Amino acid sequence: MIATELAGQVATALHSGVLAAAAEPTGINTSGIVTFFAKNIAPILLAVLGVIFIGRASRGEVSKVLTSSAIAIVGLAFIAGAATLFFVGDALIKLIFN
Repeated sequence: MIATELAGQVATALHSGVLAAAAEPTGINTSGIVTFFAKNIAPILLAVLGVIFIGRASRGEVSKVLTSSAIAIVGLAFIAGAATLFFVGDALIKLIFN
């Protein structure tokens, strides 16, 4: 009795198209991932870096703090430069090929 009822439900589902093929997979949302890192991860990492610098400065290691700060600032400048070149390059490609 249960098997015939189950078979009837499966047949009804097949006829109504409920068990259609899965949709084509879409791409990975890279802009969402970048936004997540920019909004959530980067401020936390910068805060941790700031706490480390303050801790070192309080122990009298000011020269190490200044060196680390300079390295961090140069690193941020490289990241900003890479992002700028990415957008400038995209604009140049659109200008040339459109």
